[in-house]
This record gives sequence, structure tokens and C-alpha cells, in this order.
Amino acid sequence: MRESGCNAIGRCGKAARDSVADNSRVSPAALPVEAPAPSHYENFPVASWLCPPRLRPPIAAIYGFARTADDIADEGDASAAERLVDLRAMRDALAAAAAGAVSAAGRWPGVFRPLAQAMQAFALPETLLADLLSAFVQDVEKTRDGTFYADRAELLDYCRRSANPIGRLLLHLYGVQDAPSLVMSDAICTALQLINFWQDPSVDLPRGRFYLPLADCAAHGLARDGLGAFEPLARVAPPPAALDLMAAEVAWARALMQQGAPLVHRLPGRAGWELRLVVQGGLRILDKIGQQGFDSYSKRPTIRALDGPAMAWKALCMPRQSAP
Repeated sequence: MRESGCNAIGRCGKAARDSVADNSRVSPAALPVEAPAPSHYENFPVASWLCPPRLRPPIAAIYGFARTADDIADEGDASAAERLVDLRAMRDALAAAAAGAVSAAGRWPGVFRPLAQAMQAFALPETLLADLLSAFVQDVEKTRDGTFYADRAELLDYCRRSANPIGRLLLHLYGVQDAPSLVMSDAICTALQLINFWQDPSVDLPRGRFYLPLADCAAHGLARDGLGAFEPLARVAPPPAALDLMAAEVAWARALMQQGAPLVHRLPGRAGWELRLVVQGGLRILDKIGQQGFDSYSKRPTIRALDGPAMAWKALCMPRQSAP
């Protein structure tokens, strides 16, 4: 998962409220202990004050699991073989957590003890968490083998496992299971994942990570190897074709985000405001890429404190839209 974020989501209209499960009877004693607080830069809020207090521990537990696995796949100097061994060990630990058999002497107890409690208290689906691990494994294998994404369909399958489970887990916590909400959540999460890709070529390309679909590159007259002829891999400005390619990818991500945006009006409680900020955070990054002339190859755009007021205003003014 390329920092797609553990974002508390949700505010709903009456129709979605009718499908919300009653988690108010979950005993505080059954709630998970706190997972470690986020320590990485994130584009989007993680279990913020807008999130209902009783859901902060399970959301933090999900984040801690995803962040730890992502770091195993991405960070440090471990070999691909070592990373894959650790990810397989995490899969075994996840199965143990699902069975309620977490040992304090095992690896990552600070991750799996709160996760096991969250899985028990809220019946979190193991399959969604396992999908995240499968995406991290794919990241390691593609980097190791020097293979790339042939087209958008292949990249969307990666997003289905690397990003969409986060949204579905959060909908599960809110008791929202209706099909339109799941479709909109998937659109938002996939958009967030794509936004992270289009934000990060200056970081990813030097590390051998390549997420631009080869079919899209070819449509703009670019070959995979040709991207090494300009920044960040060479001291030459990206050519117009590369900027046009990024503009097309930004438009794709923006369209997906707009498809999912009506979800902000369908979910319960304060978390709808959280989701509004998540959506606006993603759109803000896309705006910044555009303001750079679509050259995120040379410079990584980030959200700053000064962006807050504009994001808050746009979040407040999000219009109601028809569900897809």
C-alpha cells in the first residue's frame, strides 16, 4: 500500500443510516489497546479528532498493521528475499490474530495484539487485511523482477488489494454494507492510491518502482526505458510528452475521486467530515501537480498547513451528487 492512508470515513443521509449496524453496545473493555501513533508523513488524516472515540483504537490498529507491512516492503536495506520472508511471517501472524492466538513473545506484538482485539470486537474481515499483504508482496516481486503494469486494468487490480480494503474495513466499522457505498468507497480509495503514484515519481523511479501503465506511456510516444532520460534519473527537464502523460493520469484519478465523492453524504456521524477532508486532500494534491505543469517527476508536491483553510472551505461546500 503506497501510503493510501487509514482514513476515518463517513457521514450519511437517512438511507445509509438505515443500513448502519449498532456498534454502540460494544463494551469499552472489548476495545483494542492503542496501536502506535502514526509516525510518517501522510496526505490524509489518520484517526483524527473527527473520528468517533470508540472507533479510534480499531482504526489505529488497522493503520499500524498496514504501515508496518508497507515499511517491510519499502523501507530499509533488506533484500527482496528477506522482505518476502517477513511478509509471509506477517500473513501467519494475521491468521493467528484472526484466531485470537497472539503471543506476547511473537514478532510485532504491538501491531497484532491491538489488531487481534479489533478483529474480535468488530469482526473485521481477515480477507481484506490479507489483500493488503498480497499487494505488498506484489510490490516487492515487481521491483525484484523489474516488471511493470501493462495497462490500467492491471494497475486497478493492484489498487483493489492495496487501497480498497482500507475503505471497506472502515465502512465495516460503521456498519455500512450497501453496494453503492462500497462502489463509491472503492473509487475514492483507488483514486487516493493513484494520486500517491502521480505525486511520487521523483521518489519511486530512483527506487525502481514504476506505476505508469505501459499502454499509457506508449499512447504518448514514451517507452519505459525512455523515462530514464529526464528527471529524476537525469538532469534534463521532462519532455512535453511526459507532462502530457502525467496530465492524463491526473485526470483519471480526479474522475475516480469525483465518482466516489457522493459517499460523504451517505455515512454516519462526524466521519463524513473526515471523508470530506480526505477527498479534498486528494484533489489538492492533483491541483498542485497541475500547478507544477504536471511535472511531479522533478518535485514531489505535498500538502502544507497553508492549504488547510482552502481544503476546509471546499469540504464544507461539497454539493450533493447522485451516486454512480
